[in-house]
Amino acid sequence: MDLVRGFWRKHRRKILVTTTCLGSGYLLYKLYNAHTRKLADLERELANERENDEIIKTQMKAHFDNIQMIADTTTLPHAMHHLSSRLVEEIDVSSIMDKLSKGKGILIPSEKLQLWNELKILSFTRMVLSLWSVTMLSLYIRVQVNILGRHLYIDTARGLGSSHLLEELDLIDRNDEQKFLASADFLATSGMPSLISNMQGAVKEVLKGKQLKDVFTTRVLQETVMRILDVFMSTGSPHHWVDYLMMSQDATTDVSSSDATVTKFHQLITETREVVTSNDFTNVAEISLKCCAVALVEEMETQTGLATGMQLAKLLPQIEKTMPEISAEPSKNRFLQLIRDLPEVKLFFTLLYANMPQ
Repeated sequence: MDLVRGFWRKHRRKILVTTTCLGSGYLLYKLYNAHTRKLADLERELANERENDEIIKTQMKAHFDNIQMIADTTTLPHAMHHLSSRLVEEIDVSSIMDKLSKGKGILIPSEKLQLWNELKILSFTRMVLSLWSVTMLSLYIRVQVNILGRHLYIDTARGLGSSHLLEELDLIDRNDEQKFLASADFLATSGMPSLISNMQGAVKEVLKGKQLKDVFTTRVLQETVMRILDVFMSTGSPHHWVDYLMMSQDATTDVSSSDATVTKFHQLITETREVVTSNDFTNVAEISLKCCAVALVEEMETQTGLATGMQLAKLLPQIEKTMPEISAEPSKNRFLQLIRDLPEVKLFFTLLYANMPQ
């Protein structure tokens, strides 16, 4: 015992220091081990989040592609068929052409000239109106479908706490959805009369002074079509042409519906109007219209002697022959394909879908 006490007195300081160091080392080891486990857990969480983000991005990409397919194969064909029928009903040039054909040797010069002038105005009105309507309706429907699809995706993800099982829920009221998509027919019904009148006004202004004997080349026809579009788009208040595509905001409120239904439908229409009145949409629309105008003139050039020049009187019947090409069903419509393939159009709708307010 005396030996132990002596050893303790002699080496007490060393023993205390050694014990303290060992205790501190063990504590540091425990702290380091706990910190390492936390780092490992955090890395696993981050890896899981990155994996989930990739899954969500993949699902959103697949959903976006599906939305574009729905627009091309379901919504657009119905609206295009309705629009094509209305254009034929509202602007009928066949009766004038029949009068000119049957009136040879019967009509006096003044009557014949009047009919030719009417044919000139109506032919250009129908051509440019068809071009504008098909282009704008295709863009408008794609805006609609992307907005609706995005809402469905976000609402479903919120409801499930994840982005899975998208097709298994329908969180937007079915009546709201159908009513919203059906509003694409506004152009072919309510918007058509005033659209025709204003487009005809633009045609008359641009063709004023153009004689039936004047020679039209490919360049002249393209410039004429673009000039008509420019006059039409710039006449009136800014974005006045939106009123041909969709109902006014006041008309979206249905007093017979529940507040929730009114709010949701009104929200969809309001978002659509905000998009189509944006500068980005206007730019995309102008690019698309120019692309289609060029394609139309090129189409006529391959079928006629337009490249070397053609009198306006001889050009008018050729214009009528190209009308079925403009309003053809989407799967066979060259102009709609050109619009879909434009880089600016692809980028616009990618950003629209990705940046929708959440």
